Amino acid sequence: MFNQKDFLFTSESVSPGHPDKICDQISDSILDLYLKHDPYSRVAVEAFATPSKIIIGGETKGPASVTKDLIEQTIRKTIKDIGYEQEKFHWNKIAIENLLIGQSPDISVGVDAKNGEEGAGDQGIMFGFACDETEHFMPAAIYYANRILQNIFIAIGEGKLPKLGPDAKSQVTLSYHHGKPMKATSVVVSIQHPENMTQVEVKELIKPYVADVFPDSNWMCDDKNFYVNPTGIFTIGGPEGDCGLTGRKIIVDTYGGASPHGGGAFSGKDPTKVDRSAAYAARYLAKNVVAAGLSSRCTIQLSYAIGVAEPLSFYINTHNTGNVDEQKLALLLQKLVHLSPTGIKNHLQLLRPIYQKTASFGHFGRVPEEDGSFSWEKTDLVDELRKEF
Repeated sequence: MFNQKDFLFTSESVSPGHPDKICDQISDSILDLYLKHDPYSRVAVEAFATPSKIIIGGETKGPASVTKDLIEQTIRKTIKDIGYEQEKFHWNKIAIENLLIGQSPDISVGVDAKNGEEGAGDQGIMFGFACDETEHFMPAAIYYANRILQNIFIAIGEGKLPKLGPDAKSQVTLSYHHGKPMKATSVVVSIQHPENMTQVEVKELIKPYVADVFPDSNWMCDDKNFYVNPTGIFTIGGPEGDCGLTGRKIIVDTYGGASPHGGGAFSGKDPTKVDRSAAYAARYLAKNVVAAGLSSRCTIQLSYAIGVAEPLSFYINTHNTGNVDEQKLALLLQKLVHLSPTGIKNHLQLLRPIYQKTASFGHFGRVPEEDGSFSWEKTDLVDELRKEF
């Protein structure tokens, strides 16, 4: 697709109050809870949200101090922080069913460290991607779709907008010329609103916060292609409007469809699960390659077998935009970062309760934070890469 010179490309994002994102945040809040009590906890938690009940299931291996009551408190706090105090979905009234069980010994025996190295928690393929379309080395359409919702919800939190949401979606279509994004041809925002607000009122309120995310005013589409609540009304949202499930927004979480995806979701999984940790490592390496100026685009694929520490394969593709030998680059990247589960979690310091915030507005294209969040977004390999090439 990106070999074409001129084309349109679209990505979507969803808000923290989207039913699937509620579940992602619940799963990651439980993961963080376990990691706070024991950084070596094993967690694989899924959540299912309906108007009357939250159901959680999955497998854990952690301290007895993480009780069912503490898990329930964490779930309620997560829903409250998202902003759900609606009559039919309220943080304090929702029923919670906990179906968590202990981690299977068949999995545990494969993951437990042997000679200092943990095995991968599952088989699978993982992709990382980076490009120079934005300052954060993300594909432009997903970057702006995420930022639109982030901009709107920051304004709501600061009292600059009425209490819209919490359920919302955005979608951005960009026009590319000679392979470079030039402007938005259409923008769609669907956002939950009070019954006393009209479609036109919602559109006028959020328009400045949408236009503000683009590099300049010429990027914003014309008004007829700016769609806000296209059905005309969006008062019923959250699980009341549609049930939610962990891991159902994997394209929103990553590159908006601009890159391959291995298929594994991230939320609710501790770093022994290479679905998550290896995808973070692949993004980290790809971003450093592009940030170092070695290519304009970079895709990296890793693969693993359950219980085996070392990756089975390492693939790199700079999409004919690179200025170095890909084989030599692949060898160097594997020397700079040991890509076993133990090597990844140590290099990126992943045994910390840093995951709930990743479950909103994308796992990539974020700014590394002092608590260790988004460590995979650092560009601290750039100097070494430039020196070698």
